[in-house]
Order: sequence, then structure tokens, then C-alpha cells
Amino acid sequence: MSQEAKSSACLALADGSVFFGSAFGASGEVTGEVVFNTSMTGYGEILTDPSYCGQIVTMTYPLIGNYGINFEDVESKGPRLRAFVVRELCRAPSNFRSELSLDDYLRKAGIIGLEGIDTRSLVRRLRSQGAVTGVLSTIDLDPQSLIAKAQAAPSIVGQDLVQEVMPAASFSWTEKLGNFATLAPQDSQPTRYHVVAIDYGMKWNILRHLTQVGCRVTVVPGTSTAAEILALQPDGVFLSNGPGDPEPLTYAIRTIRELLGKLPIFGICLGHQLLGLAAGARTYKLKFGHRGANQPVMNLRNSKVEITSQNHGFAIDALTLPANIEVTHRNLNDQTIEGMRLTDQPAFSVQYHPEAAAGPHDSAYLFEEFCSLMDLSAGKSKA
Repeated sequence: MSQEAKSSACLALADGSVFFGSAFGASGEVTGEVVFNTSMTGYGEILTDPSYCGQIVTMTYPLIGNYGINFEDVESKGPRLRAFVVRELCRAPSNFRSELSLDDYLRKAGIIGLEGIDTRSLVRRLRSQGAVTGVLSTIDLDPQSLIAKAQAAPSIVGQDLVQEVMPAASFSWTEKLGNFATLAPQDSQPTRYHVVAIDYGMKWNILRHLTQVGCRVTVVPGTSTAAEILALQPDGVFLSNGPGDPEPLTYAIRTIRELLGKLPIFGICLGHQLLGLAAGARTYKLKFGHRGANQPVMNLRNSKVEITSQNHGFAIDALTLPANIEVTHRNLNDQTIEGMRLTDQPAFSVQYHPEAAAGPHDSAYLFEEFCSLMDLSAGKSKA
């Protein structure tokens, strides 16, 4: 019997590659940018990270699902990726925190899963030629049909995916870090600041870290204007992570540009890219992106290496930096910009995730640095 005849799902890439495997989770057909993540743990956080909107995520670690799913660790209201690809699915999870198997979780969420393919072959292809558009289907197993669909699907470049994942209205956040965040700072600080967090597709653990260091947090949609944000009278503004290409988000760039110099600003991931665009830099698409929990980053201020969690497919172009941007962090794998600050205004950002659930926690100090920047700004305003 042929592989196609034994299969219940098929992933086809726009370059003509085809991978037959077994379906789990939901049934159906989806298109998306096919990417890979090198993390060994944290698949629950990956599934619910809104930054994966529009993407079919492949895990390089061969066994996924062994500790199940629990709802304390989710990063948003539910899975935001298009589909999930693994080498081997664990159907009998064993962990005292497990509430649901990965298979059942994806089925209830309407997300298609694919297992049993050669994920090493797929990832080597993505590394050599770059992230590519693909189609994953459980209803159409004709390779030529799926390849044609993949080739006709739109690129992630130029799309505004933030509109699909941002909240519809503002809300307050009060939850702090949980009992299992043992490597992160546990001493909860008294509330000292009011921070407005602009949500472009934010991970909830960012909000937990902000409250942990003493921030009262108001979350606003990514389309909020500078006037709306300033009316809330914050002490600082946080720019969140989010999916896709930053350059089409002209409304966000305009808002940040109008806020610069008025309040301290801290950005992460997409927020980092948007801050760079607002300051006059440009961005470009990486070949296959940075996605994993083991990315080495050099802090140029103290020459220390931080192991970081990352999830992004775009980066700030170092050749377009204006004179008032200082690079503070570099990726040691490819020397891309991982952090920066404005020398003439209270604003800084990092490309990686210092809140990192499920770790590492090397960069959690950046939330305290944001608080120090708000302290300094408050002192100057009083003077």
C-alpha cells in the first residue's frame, strides 16, 4: 500500500514538496507560512502565542504532547496558529498538571495537527530555502491539487495579521506570576506605576511580569491612538509582541511616533520592530526566522550572553538605523539586532521574549529596567 493510501493528512509546500502523515486534532484544510520551532518544551505556550497567527508550526523535537495541556500555562484565549506539525504525538500524557491531551485540545479548538512525517527533512528544507507557504489538508490528499493551492496562497509579507488577534476593547489586568514561575523574580512589588500595554497579539505572561514588578496595567487594542492612550494618564507605555509583517501596521507606527518623547516606552518582539519603524529605521524578512527557546544574545552593555526565547520572522535593518538609536543586544547566531534604545528619548526594546514562559528567564531584568525608566521620567517631570 502506498504512503498516500495509508495517510489521513497531507502537507504540500509551494516549492512542490509533499509530506503525507496522520491527522490529529481537527479536520479540514488550512494555508499558512510553514515555520519551525526548536524548543523541547513549552508547546502549550507556543500553541496559544498570538504571534503564530497565519503560520503552520513544525516542532523539531521528535516527541510532543507527553505532558498534556493545562490551562494555567496558556498565553491567550486559545490556539492562534493555523496548524501544528510533529514527528510523533503522545496520546497518553503523564503529568500531574495535565487537564487534556494535545489531540483533544486541538480538536476542541478546531486546529489541524499532522504527525508521522519526517520533520528533519521538512526543517532542513525550510532552513536551506527559507520559510514557505504551505497547505495542510485532511480532505484533499491530491498532491498536485494541494501544491497549486499553496502556490496560489498569499504571502505573509504585507498582511495585517494584528487585526485578527488583538482584543476588541480595553481591559485591566491584575494576575501576577504563578507558583510554577520559580526561576523568575517572586517578590511581588507594591503598585507604583500605571502602564498602558498596547496589544498587537500579546502573550499573557508579559502582563504577569508587569504586574509582578508593581505595574497597574490597562490593556488597549493595537489600533488605539496616541490621544486615547494619553487620556488614560499612564506612567509608561508597553508595546507588545504580535504576528506577521510590521510595515503594513501604519496606524501603530503613527501612534508610537506621536507617543515618543512624551512617556517611557518598552517594546518586545513586534513592538520592538514597530518602535524601530517609528524612529525611522526599516525592517526586512528573515530567511527562516528565529523560533525557539535557546537563542544566544549578547548584551553589549555588559558583554554577558543571555539565552533567550524567540518567535519572529522579521528584523530591524541595521543599515537603516538613525543616529539616535543605539544597539544594545545582538544575536550571536547571525548578528541581527536583538535590542536597542533611543539615546535622546526614554524608549527601549528587545526582539526576544524576556517574559519567556516556559523559560529561559535570563532576561527578566528588563521589566525592572522599564520601572527604573519610569522612575527617572517621573523624577525629571517633578523637577
